[in-house]
Amino acid sequence: MSVEEEFLVQRLRERLAVRAAEGGVLDVAYRTVDSPLGPLLLAATTAGVVRVAFEQQGHDAALEELARRVSPRVLRAPARLDALARELEEYFAGARREFDVPVDLVLATGTFRRSVLLALRRTGFGDRLSYAALAGEVGSPRAVRAVGTACARNPVPLVVPCHRVVRSDGSTGQYAGGTGAKSRLLQLERDARVGA
Repeated sequence: MSVEEEFLVQRLRERLAVRAAEGGVLDVAYRTVDSPLGPLLLAATTAGVVRVAFEQQGHDAALEELARRVSPRVLRAPARLDALARELEEYFAGARREFDVPVDLVLATGTFRRSVLLALRRTGFGDRLSYAALAGEVGSPRAVRAVGTACARNPVPLVVPCHRVVRSDGSTGQYAGGTGAKSRLLQLERDARVGA
């Protein structure tokens, strides 16, 4: 495809996204952004951010899940995600400590999983807590593995900071973006806190 043809296709996609939004049929908008952790897929419903996916999770798989579980009307419509893209840029620069964008937890099924994710949103920038401590915080001190599962299935990592949950021995544990990404996020927050 020539540069001119690519430009025309892009313009057509933009018009389609605008018309879908105006017609009220843009259920899920998405875009990708570059980050220090690699490309991130961002998606939002009209209620809020519904998905953040790392490249290793498979952006196409994330879009298929959105089409299957939320709505088949999924379009690349970057404007809906401008605020999140800006907040992520500020976060990675060390200038933002929490996200203000609304979150749609429609992909987080079950009362327990949602309670874990809501508790994570209250975890402070640069703080760490163990899976056991988080289980106690949500009122189920024996549900450590279930807390781990809730963190692993967090549909909006970074925005809901599951990277702040570590093992009781202080080691990082697993992470959707990879253990290297989790370590980098913890270091970023530690450095920003020290520099404040």
